[in-house]
Amino acid sequence: MKLDPRTKLLLIVIVNVFVLGGAGGNSMYLLRPVLALIPFVMLLFVGRIAAAGGYLLVYSACYIAQLLWLPSLTGIWNFLLLIMSGTFCRFLPGIVTAYYVIKSTTVSEFMAGMERMHVTEKITIPMSVIFRFTPTVIEEARAIHDAMRMRGIGIGGKKSSKILEYCLIPMITCSVKIGEDLSAAALTRGLGAPVKRTNICDIGFHLQDILFGAVCVFTIVWAVISSVR
Repeated sequence: MKLDPRTKLLLIVIVNVFVLGGAGGNSMYLLRPVLALIPFVMLLFVGRIAAAGGYLLVYSACYIAQLLWLPSLTGIWNFLLLIMSGTFCRFLPGIVTAYYVIKSTTVSEFMAGMERMHVTEKITIPMSVIFRFTPTVIEEARAIHDAMRMRGIGIGGKKSSKILEYCLIPMITCSVKIGEDLSAAALTRGLGAPVKRTNICDIGFHLQDILFGAVCVFTIVWAVISSVR
């Protein structure tokens, strides 16, 4: 099942505000685990079974550690467990949600969604470039890592001192080149033209969008009602 780009952006905002930001305070104690399950369901949508299982395993372990082990520990162990579990429980849902959005949304779908929302091109064009920039940089980083490994450059290898030099400089060069190429591609597609663009992407709200939207609305209403009490 595919979600509308606008629904995905709403989910990113809701997950980050209430899980990462901790909005709503203690009144959201029971809803935060439910919101944290949204990235798991979304990964299943795109067939990322291994990633979904790994995310669920890590988040569940950290959440259970907070409930069961954290109250019984003291001193440095309590501090370390609090940092580790708290960091994963807060940051991981938002990161995985953003990962899903980048992996499952094409630039054309994103642009179509932004145009439906009447967002200015000063925002949509840079964001559309970022959508392609991040996956391309990751792919280049993997290629550089493979090349270094073939030449025996790695941690614990004969040339460990040259890891930073052989990794950082090619990454900077590739990032600059990728940014220039993507900017040229964006202009070639007419993203900066002073006329209204057409789009062949068929986007719209369906049943799954309504369900996720209802969860987001319920979360906001619950937080508002709880803050008024």
